[in-house]
Amino acid sequence: MQPPPPDPAVEDALVPVSALQHYLFCPRQCALIHVERIWAEDGATAEGRILHERVDGGRPDRRQGVRTVRGIALRSLAHGLTGKADAVEFRERGAAPYPVEYKRGRPKSHRADEVQLCAQAICLEEMFGQAVPEGALFYAQTKKRLIVTFDEALRALTLQVAADVRTMIAETHTPPPRFGPGCKHCSLADQCRPTRLEKPPCVQRWLTAQLDD
Repeated sequence: MQPPPPDPAVEDALVPVSALQHYLFCPRQCALIHVERIWAEDGATAEGRILHERVDGGRPDRRQGVRTVRGIALRSLAHGLTGKADAVEFRERGAAPYPVEYKRGRPKSHRADEVQLCAQAICLEEMFGQAVPEGALFYAQTKKRLIVTFDEALRALTLQVAADVRTMIAETHTPPPRFGPGCKHCSLADQCRPTRLEKPPCVQRWLTAQLDD
């Protein structure tokens, strides 16, 4: 018996896994990318894109009994998520899939990377029908893996962020700018203009100045 065809409305409502990472870094950045469809590339994003293309484009391989599959398409209809995994390791027959996400920098103080990886695990659990308790983040700058356990707290945070992003996209809402330390590292700083728009000039004050002149 053939499975029913996918519902286009359900498919269109799926939230990109990458959007969760964007949202935790900055909700406005997430909206500019996923609501307003604005994108700009700088040196850091170009490095990240090249790293992901190199990893995703690699062929499946097997080393020391671990089979690695790259660029797996991900989807969870139960939680409204879609995306792509950089690499998924299968360590032995019947073992749980083990997602590995590659990042260009180093571990961060916030949990955006962990949430993105956890969202991948949630998709894999639905796709393979088994629990995925753990995964890893590989940082190119440190050349080390950070093991991530998908505990209840991280799963709850991931699903809450997914719900918040879904609402923001559905309502086509772009949060106002708030200048912060991360703004100077954001490739969308010119499009966002946080220092200009966070405290826009008073029109009345401008008109008064013009009349005084």
